[in-house]
Amino acid sequence: MKSKSTALFLILTVLCLILSCSIWAINPPRNEMLIADILTGKVGNPGNFNYWATWVGNDKGLQQLILDPLWMADYVTGEIINVLAKTNPIYTDGFTKLTVNLREGIFWSDGVEFTADDVVYTVKLCMDTPGFGYHTQFNQNIKRVYKTDDYTVVFELKKANSRFHYQLLDRWGTCRILPKHIFEKVKDPLSFQFNPPIGTGPYKLVEYDLGGYWFLYERREDWQRTATGMLYGKPAPKYVKFIYYGDAAKKAMAQINHQLDMADLTPESLQVVLAKNKHARGYYKDFPLAELLHPCVTGAAFNTLVKPFDNREVRWALNLALDAKSLALTAYNGAVAFSPAYIPALLPYYETYYERLQPWLEEYTIEVDGERYKPYNPNLPFEMAEAARERGYAVPETEQEIRKMFGYGWWKHSPDLAEKLLKKNGFTRNSNGKWLLPDGTPWKIELVCLTSATNPSFKWAFAIANQWQEFGIDCEARPTEQVESLTETGDYQVVGGQPAAEPFGAGIDLYRAFHEFKSSYFKPIGEKRVGHQSRWVHQDLDRIIEKMENTGYNDPEVIDLGIEAAKILIHGQPGVSLASFPGFMGLDTYYWRNYPGGENPYAVPWYHWPNFKFILPFLEPTGRK
Repeated sequence: MKSKSTALFLILTVLCLILSCSIWAINPPRNEMLIADILTGKVGNPGNFNYWATWVGNDKGLQQLILDPLWMADYVTGEIINVLAKTNPIYTDGFTKLTVNLREGIFWSDGVEFTADDVVYTVKLCMDTPGFGYHTQFNQNIKRVYKTDDYTVVFELKKANSRFHYQLLDRWGTCRILPKHIFEKVKDPLSFQFNPPIGTGPYKLVEYDLGGYWFLYERREDWQRTATGMLYGKPAPKYVKFIYYGDAAKKAMAQINHQLDMADLTPESLQVVLAKNKHARGYYKDFPLAELLHPCVTGAAFNTLVKPFDNREVRWALNLALDAKSLALTAYNGAVAFSPAYIPALLPYYETYYERLQPWLEEYTIEVDGERYKPYNPNLPFEMAEAARERGYAVPETEQEIRKMFGYGWWKHSPDLAEKLLKKNGFTRNSNGKWLLPDGTPWKIELVCLTSATNPSFKWAFAIANQWQEFGIDCEARPTEQVESLTETGDYQVVGGQPAAEPFGAGIDLYRAFHEFKSSYFKPIGEKRVGHQSRWVHQDLDRIIEKMENTGYNDPEVIDLGIEAAKILIHGQPGVSLASFPGFMGLDTYYWRNYPGGENPYAVPWYHWPNFKFILPFLEPTGRK
């Protein structure tokens, strides 16, 4: 009897697994389905869609197709898009009150109307739930939140903050609005999986792979009752599939075979695709092929609470041990726009910030043993241009165009100066030339990064680790699917990725890039981080951030404040602020065309961004089957 029960249990278990793994999978017609890469890699917790509680692989389609914010930034057009809100934020009473007017006629994907109740409940749930996203930020700022009618929400703030709405303005991350009628029935919102996800976006989840490799979405029949439909019209693809094929070679093969429409590739794999798929293209049709002017600084971040990275001079030494030109040529074939000031290389930021910072950067000095050194190299863009020409690429001739392509400069490769800084702080070398910590033990650095080989987190991590290894440090780059969890708790030394947060890329204000360094956001190792992953804070930066909060976000004074903040970050060097996100995107036009590109930059072009839903109404089917 026991064996029969066991056999029955096993049969039922297998049936459940079959159903949950979608063996009876929907197989949409290929010409009705857009297929995009999961840029951050295979999803470690594929069945969890609770974006507010933890990292869930947000770019598996959740933020692009399902969830909506009140407002969205578009760094290409420079606009702030009113999404669930129908007007811009309205501040009164000296930036202590914010009124939000909501769109009417928007419905959740299960047929329930979206109202002010959802916004108020979202904010209050975040405030009442330690561990939920924006718990700290909301509690620090909000005195009271309430609705005055079904489509009007009022925030009363504890003190003046002209940028409080940035917590609700999306740019690859914000407090997006959750459905009250779902979460109010949940006992523990932190462990709740939110599966299936219910959203106000134009698509709904159909099925997904339990291994975390793919997620399939279908356009809602009532797409007109979404903000996307109201703003831009009907999304062209009936289905959208997000899939992780693996490394760049596998993605390239899929794109050559027309099984991947949009993919983040390496420079080498993109060249292979272009050679073998006549329907493929990059963001630009010629060099640099990549989208370079991206509002995101990449490189690496130090965990400044872990020794020896708590020492500013050690962090500077590690920067000066790097050869930026070699890093760029190795990782991205030279197609990078350098960003040494924790500000991304964007055309508006060039004129507003880098032009004004350049004289200060050229005169910036480091003092060791009574000697002063100027570590900045303003000629690097022209060295990069010459290296690109030597590789046979067509490169602009004018200074302005060269700086537009390669940025303004970076730190000189100064291993001798790096050595002096380390020896000043008690480091020594052994008989094999390997660095020893001040206590005499071997210096070992683990540099964690994302698993996707096309992501800057991965690309820079390996390139940087190789150079630190050559400098004499036992350094290893380690890709892991848990990188977000490790940085959340501070369980790492150095992480490949973003040395500063991302500004919106719309307007002149850099508050979003710098406010994560606020001391009030500080959390010790072991507690879930609220601010930047480096956990670096500085009282002078606090002062600048506070001034920003009391200055209108369109006030020209914010430029001066942004420059002062950048100088403090450069001096403190909590990371390796290397270059803007170099995006080598492969676009296959076999089934779909009219993607945003260098010659037609009508919207944010990236499929992993929350703006992706706004591209879909503009795509055009080619008619191929």
